Amino acid sequence: MSGHSKWATTKHKKAAIDAKRGKLFAKLIKNIEIAARLGGGDPDGNPTLYDAIVKAKKASMPADNIKRAVKRGSGEEAGGANYEEIVYEGYAPAGVGLIIECLTDNRNRAAADVRSTLTKGNGSLATSGSVSFNFERKGLIEVPSEGVDYDKLFEVAAEAGAEDVADDGDVYSVY
Repeated sequence: MSGHSKWATTKHKKAAIDAKRGKLFAKLIKNIEIAARLGGGDPDGNPTLYDAIVKAKKASMPADNIKRAVKRGSGEEAGGANYEEIVYEGYAPAGVGLIIECLTDNRNRAAADVRSTLTKGNGSLATSGSVSFNFERKGLIEVPSEGVDYDKLFEVAAEAGAEDVADDGDVYSVY
């Protein structure tokens, strides 16, 4: 790799590891900022932010970096990119409808990337509303079955507008 110098070999290995770690940290910081922006800066009241922080800690990200990312995301500190969610509709081969949700800081780049990917796969971008009428947004809530009465859960879920409650053994799935 670098000949006879041990430091030169170490330097090359360290540079590769640091680059990979930096890329991972940038991705984790982006996730923390987005979670803080969407659900607030308190991890106790924002499970998405809590999960993002746990993942960052697992990757050995410094606590100071995590705190700054939370502050930027929640608006306490200036900086950070302004991310927005964009929904594209398209068709895959054989007329299969697609709904593509993107989170981006640059609308033009996102549109070009989505269009390019669809074109490479013999698909096409469609106009807004041409595919979405075929879809319904659904949610899934899993409740641990231990200590929970199925009939009471079904009654509460039905009042809240749920379509079904399934007993999956150790959890109840509310659709």
